[in-house]
Order: sequence, then structure tokens, then C-alpha cells
Amino acid sequence: MHLLYQIFIDPFMQMGQAPDLLVQTLWEGLVGGVLYALIALGFVLIFKASGVFNFAQGIMMVFAALTLVGLYEKGVPAPLALLLAIGVMYLLALGVERVVLRPLVNQPDIMLFMATFGLTYILIGAGQLVFGGDPKEMPVAALGLPKGAIDLKILGGLVSLQKIDIAAAIIASIMVAGLAVFFQKTRIGRALRAVADDHQAALSVGISLNQIWVIVWFTAGIVALATGIMWGARSDVSFALQVISLKALPVLILGGFTSVPGAIVGGLIIGIGEKLGEFYWGPLVGGGIESWLAYAIALAFLLFKPEGLFGEKIIERI
Repeated sequence: MHLLYQIFIDPFMQMGQAPDLLVQTLWEGLVGGVLYALIALGFVLIFKASGVFNFAQGIMMVFAALTLVGLYEKGVPAPLALLLAIGVMYLLALGVERVVLRPLVNQPDIMLFMATFGLTYILIGAGQLVFGGDPKEMPVAALGLPKGAIDLKILGGLVSLQKIDIAAAIIASIMVAGLAVFFQKTRIGRALRAVADDHQAALSVGISLNQIWVIVWFTAGIVALATGIMWGARSDVSFALQVISLKALPVLILGGFTSVPGAIVGGLIIGIGEKLGEFYWGPLVGGGIESWLAYAIALAFLLFKPEGLFGEKIIERI
């Protein structure tokens, strides 16, 4: 009985007794959720264009951020380093399309998936060779990102909002909204959906598969760069950041692998859920809930709603 009280009643009593802590926890979860959604959007972009989960998206985030920081450390001004990093992601998109994707048109999806595995280790090796393996500091001030915190009195308590978190939430929200409009309203977005449905049918109506893939991988590269900057500003830029990208998998399971709104909603559920779980239920199990709760939520969705909240239900005849 005491255990049930601790699980179901005590946490909600704590929320009511200290509403300022609840607001602080919700804010941190919101920021994390928006950034998870941004990571997931990179995966959605590639999946929509090829029907394949891009395992390399996480290392693309790290590689893009390392390129920016590495150029800055060599004396390149931060704005120019940012533009050059975008250029590097464009060259990467071209290289992936020419070397990896073009030879594998109409091949089984598992071959494209394994190709992204190979790309992951190529980028890891190239990144370590060029930039080294040590963590690097993101030039927050040089990029025009704010430092410090804003303290607000809310519900009788003090809530601290980091300025970099506010900027990250705003930038990520703008990018998420922009990509949603891009998918739904633009000619390229419609062509991308056609390519995702059927490569041969898209080719037959004059859609350039190669061009679409370059655009999609370049856009995913920009998303990876923005995500790497935001996460790097909150911590150091290192290869350990690619572990964060694995949180995109539960987000995609919740929202659906082909849904932009699903990536947003899934990201917010995971971000807020893991913060609430760690703060209010973590002490019951000795902490560490934040590292596995997202996967537990995803497992529950796989059991009861495997297509996700916004995913398309696939019906196959047997």
C-alpha cells in the first residue's frame, strides 16, 4: 500500500506543493522535446525520400558541429565557419547521392539501411582523423547565441530559464514549422512524397530521383548542423552526442516514421515525460529513469499502436 502511495499519490502532491519546480521541470522537458523533434525530423526527411531509416543521422549531427567548431578554432570567423559547414553538408549530400544511393536504386531497403551503417563509420573515422577525438567547446558568443539565465517569479517560486535554451527552443520551433510547410505546400515536398511512395512511378512522371535525394540529404544535413549547434551549446561537441540522436527512435515510434507533426508531438512527449519521470519518480528507483523511460514508452506504443500517433496504418494481404 505504501508503495502504491509513493507511485501514484506522492508525486502529484509534490507537484501541487511546489508548482514552481513543476514549471521548471516542464520547461526543461519542453526544450529537450523540441530538440528531440528536430533530430527526429532529420530521420523523417530521409525516410520519406527513400523509405529507409538513416542510421547515419546522428553522426551527421556530430560531424557538422565538429566542422563548424574545427574551422572556428583554425581562425575562421564564426559566421563564415557556419556557411562553410553548410557547404560541407551539401558536398556530403552530393557524395552520398552519387556513391551510395544512385547505385542502389530499386534495391531492397535493407541494402540502403546497411549503406547508412557504412556511412556512419566513414564519418566517424573522417571526423576523428580531421578533428581529433577530444570534446570541443561550441563558440556560443561568436555565433550570436545568448549566455546567462533569466530568473522569473512564477507561482510563488523562482524559475530559471537559460537563455541558450530559449534560443534553442525558438530556432528549433521555426525550423520544425518551416519543414512542415515545405513538405505540405511546396512542389519539391510533393515530389518527395511521390518518390517515397514509388521510385519507378516518380521517375515515369519526370521527377528526378537524384535531384530529390540531394535536396533531401542536404536539408537533413542542415537540420543535423542546427541540432549539433544547439546540443553543442548546452554541452561540449563530441562523438558522444550521437548517443542523443538515438532518442529519435522512440520519438519516431510515437509519432510515426513519415509524419512531421508526429515528430513534433513525439518529441514533446519524450522530452517532457523523461524530465517528469526523473524528477518525481526517479528517487523511487535510485535515479536514471531519464536514460530508459523513452524506450519504455516506445515499447508500449509498439505493443498497442505500432504505426504511431500519426503514422499510416499499413494493411497487407496475406
